[in-house]
Amino acid sequence: MGGFFATALKEDCIFDLFFGTDYHSHLGTRRGGMVVYGKEGFDRSIHNIENSPFRTKFEKDMQEMSGNLGLGCISDYEPQPLIVRSHHGTYAIMTVGKINNIDELASDIIKGSGTHFLEMSGGSINATELVAALINQKDNLIDGISYAEEKIDGSMTILVLTPKGIFCARDRMGRTPLVIGQKETGYCASFESFAYLNLGYTDYKELGPGEICLLTPESVTTLKEPGKEMKICTFLWVYYGYPPTRYEGVTVESMRNRCGAYLARRDQLSTEQIDTVAGVPDSGTAHAIGYANESKVPFSRPFIKYTPTWPRSFMPTVQNKRDLIARMKLIPVHELIENQRLLLIDDSIVRGTQLRETTAFLYRSGAKEVHVRPACPPILFGCKYINFSRSTSEQELIARRVITEEEGAVVPREVLDDYANPDSDRYERMVEKIRKQLDFTTLRYNRLDDMLDSVGIDRSRLCTWCWDGNE
Repeated sequence: MGGFFATALKEDCIFDLFFGTDYHSHLGTRRGGMVVYGKEGFDRSIHNIENSPFRTKFEKDMQEMSGNLGLGCISDYEPQPLIVRSHHGTYAIMTVGKINNIDELASDIIKGSGTHFLEMSGGSINATELVAALINQKDNLIDGISYAEEKIDGSMTILVLTPKGIFCARDRMGRTPLVIGQKETGYCASFESFAYLNLGYTDYKELGPGEICLLTPESVTTLKEPGKEMKICTFLWVYYGYPPTRYEGVTVESMRNRCGAYLARRDQLSTEQIDTVAGVPDSGTAHAIGYANESKVPFSRPFIKYTPTWPRSFMPTVQNKRDLIARMKLIPVHELIENQRLLLIDDSIVRGTQLRETTAFLYRSGAKEVHVRPACPPILFGCKYINFSRSTSEQELIARRVITEEEGAVVPREVLDDYANPDSDRYERMVEKIRKQLDFTTLRYNRLDDMLDSVGIDRSRLCTWCWDGNE
């Protein structure tokens, strides 16, 4: 994923930039970066944050950098922001999204202009560098940003810092958010709406799909009107978003509470069948509270995530290390586990590895039963838009592995559609096979219709690709 924070102030912006960016640390694990523009021109710093949090790595930079315009980002992959010199002048750029046709676009640019791209480790091209190259194909930044959005297959939100101000462009289908805050001394742009509240900003506006605006310390100017069609990622509410943030006016915490309540209504379980409801911390907790409140089954915390030195939910990008850390940071409360019939809610089941480990851990700690209720439907398709998973193959998804075992290597789309239907026999067989493989007492996924109802905005404006393959 990745997150960002930008500031355009009449005063020095580094304090707001530092803490506003730090508030996005839950959205990425690999790189952090800040760039400012002031009297001395551009000043940038990028650090690896895989083994140390953003705040620790950038404290010294905060003391040394100054300027009234700034960009900050948390990146799960590319080092950024980048500073680019072109016929547009010098500017800094950062992006959030995914480019599916990156090799094709790079090849076209190389053939057309003879330029080159620096390869990162692993041979891939920095997506932000490619976006800058696309922007530079046009005569001005507004046309360049619009051109980049049109050429990219995928999703890309773009922020460009120039001496004149900060160009903010939400991706053309609005799959990721971009919100503007205001205070007396200027404006900010943020991925997460909560990130600016403690810095003294109030809500100004949320950019629409494909909208481009220019932030200066004095004003926010719309340069390109928003499009009418939106497909914001539903998984932002289910998993990625920090609890107090809002997307399209809907708070993450309230959506998760409603989501858990919908699960409880479908289940209709009581204290005669389960003893307690628990959430896999942190993103499963609010779902579990909603379930407990609706079902009247007590909520408890049978295990606690150790946050003082392990605060982030997905460290590092190598899967076996992530699995190890997932085990190490959960501490059991044996009195709340022994001889208990637990109903456990997690945000999702992706590969199944971590939840299988968690279930085994609960059994070893004395649990009598472990009933699992994921807050979203089975994930059948790899994300094409926001780097939800950098899996090299959809076969890493446990639902797809089970389908392959049932149907063979080549599965027709109409068969996949049947597996996505919670009322079909194929769906029931898939869920039962996943239950057995992961050793749950029972397993029931949230239904897509219930999950979308818990968001509460028009379903046509929500992306559901990873569950049903519909854009």
